[in-house]
Amino acid sequence: MIKVVVAAPSLALRAGLRALLAADPEVDVVGEAATLSAASRIELPVDVLVVAGSAADSMADIPETRGVRISSDSTPPALLLLVGDQPEPSRPPYGPGWRAWGLLPVDCSAEELLAAVKALQQGLLVGDPSLMQPYLPSVVENTGPESVEALTEREAQVLQRLAQGLPNKQIAAALGISEHTVKFHVSAIYSKLGATNRTEAVRIGVRQGMIIL
Repeated sequence: MIKVVVAAPSLALRAGLRALLAADPEVDVVGEAATLSAASRIELPVDVLVVAGSAADSMADIPETRGVRISSDSTPPALLLLVGDQPEPSRPPYGPGWRAWGLLPVDCSAEELLAAVKALQQGLLVGDPSLMQPYLPSVVENTGPESVEALTEREAQVLQRLAQGLPNKQIAAALGISEHTVKFHVSAIYSKLGATNRTEAVRIGVRQGMIIL
């Protein structure tokens, strides 16, 4: 079960987010608050903090809120910001206090919201490409000690489809290449990223800014 706390300024917005999240039996909304400050005082184990409205807009400008520990549990939560406008390119809300973070428009669909929550719970970076693009250089700087070799354009295309969960046969059809060639590219991706399987390759690719889910 993924435990979520919702922070949004209006009761209506919080109720709407709670209803969307509660539609999935794997998600449990364990708390809500009007502000980030109030949410940070909730002493419950939390996997993902969903912040919307003015709470999300103001958060990136307040350094002391980066990495707020929502839970007394030893595992830090992930952070999902639902923003109304294109954010200014600046340092992303990423720090050692967050397991992962993401950006989505506040009017995202229920499917997008739930997919983002599940990806964040797994420690993956997630977001709308137009919102994430300004932050990608900073994301790469904040991904830790991993150093990887650059992928070719074709390898990047294959990696993106690995992230979509496609098998080799479907990747081959999508890219107009043979299944044998796909296997060759997958092997090269593993080697360059230092990965041993698809899940690990996707995780490293996301953290390095090569994939946006």
